[in-house]
Amino acid sequence: MSAAKLTLKLEKSAIRKAKTYAKANRTSLSRIVEAYFNEISTTSNGSANPKISPLVRSLSGVIKNKDIDYKKELTKILSEKHGVH
Repeated sequence: MSAAKLTLKLEKSAIRKAKTYAKANRTSLSRIVEAYFNEISTTSNGSANPKISPLVRSLSGVIKNKDIDYKKELTKILSEKHGVH
C-alpha cells in the first residue's frame, strides 16, 4: 500500500473528540479516516455501496402479507397511542 499525506481543516472540538476516541480504541486518526473513506466510497457504477447489518438482513422478508395497508395500520396504531381519533 502506498500512503499519501492529507491535510484537513476541522473544528478543534471535533479533533479533540476524535483523538479521545482513537486513544480509547487504540488506533490512529489516520486509520479512522481511512476506514471512513473506504466505507463511503462508491462502486464502479457510481452508486453507493451500503452495508446491510446482520439485524436488518435477518428482518428482510419478515412481513409477507401484501394485502395489508401498512400506512393505514400505522396511522391507526399511532392515533390510538396518542389518543387522537
